[in-house]
Amino acid sequence: MNIAKNMEIIFVAAALVVGLTSEALARPAKRPATTLEQPSYVASPDIAGKVPVVVVSAKRLTAAEKAGFAG
Repeated sequence: MNIAKNMEIIFVAAALVVGLTSEALARPAKRPATTLEQPSYVASPDIAGKVPVVVVSAKRLTAAEKAGFAG
């Protein structure tokens, strides 16, 4: 059997298989019903008005150390 004559059928069949497989795998899982309850978490009063600050400190490299890294 000459495979060149049937390439269109082979392509359509492969596209159909890939399409159906991706559709089956992409369906979302069943989720439980959502409730209308509000979350019970509230910011604690000790950090409510403060802005977090991050301090980064390190020593500067000398020219010799920079040249050593440049290799």
